[in-house]
Order: sequence, then C-alpha cells, then structure tokens
Amino acid sequence: MIITIKPAQLEQASNLAKLSRQLGYEVTEQQTAEWLSDLLKSEIHQVFVAVAEQQQVCGWLVVEKRISLEAGYKAEITGLVVEEGFRRLGVAKQLVHSAAEWAITMGLSRMVVRSNAQRESSHQFYQSIGFCYTKTAHNYQFLLS
Repeated sequence: MIITIKPAQLEQASNLAKLSRQLGYEVTEQQTAEWLSDLLKSEIHQVFVAVAEQQQVCGWLVVEKRISLEAGYKAEITGLVVEEGFRRLGVAKQLVHSAAEWAITMGLSRMVVRSNAQRESSHQFYQSIGFCYTKTAHNYQFLLS
C-alpha cells in the first residue's frame, strides 16, 4: 500500500476529527476546522496528513517550533494519530520523518514528544524509531472560565 505524506488542508478537517475521536478526544468537525485553520496560518506549526490510495486520510501529525528559557529551541510533536486499520504499517514513522525534515528546515536540532502514560504501544514505537526516554511528568489543568 502506498502512503503519501502531505501538508494538511482545511477541507480535511472532518477526516482529522474522526481520527482524533478514535483516540478518545471529544472533538467536533467544527472545532477541528477552527483549530486546523489557525494551525495552517501559523509560522511555527506544521500539520501533516498521511493519505492512502483513493485519497483516504489515514493519519495526522502536528509539529511545533517551541522555545523555553531553560532549554532553547526544539520541535515538539503535539499530536499524532493513525487510523486503526493502518497501524503498524509504517504510517506513523513516515509522519514523524516528515516532521523531522520540517524541523531541520526550521533550524532545529532536536525533536521531542509527550505520550500518555497509558499508551504503552506508543512508547515502544517512539523508542523503536530513535527517541530516547527522558522523564515522566504530571500534567495539570487550570480552567480559566
């Protein structure tokens, strides 16, 4: 099966929302379209889609150029989803490779990713393609409204 990695387009928002819901995220097509529109306008973000034969979107990845005062610049994968029927076929690896190429063009020398502690298969995946485990963290949320 041939998979092509391309920059995302706003018309794909419905497909991206469906993929997000496969991982348990409660998002609507409208929300996804709004957020995708903002990401597509951003100079520090890139959204890639994996497209299978007959133009079926089977995965997406978002990568961001980030800066912190204590560690400087890095690329961070902030989201990665592959459709269930396309997992373990190299789709995620192709998406990550495209993100790495983008990061290099942005002048970045390292890329990081955070993965939910419960997603053991994603931990194995990232380590299998060269990511090194660095730390475990707790995430907190403070609602502003």
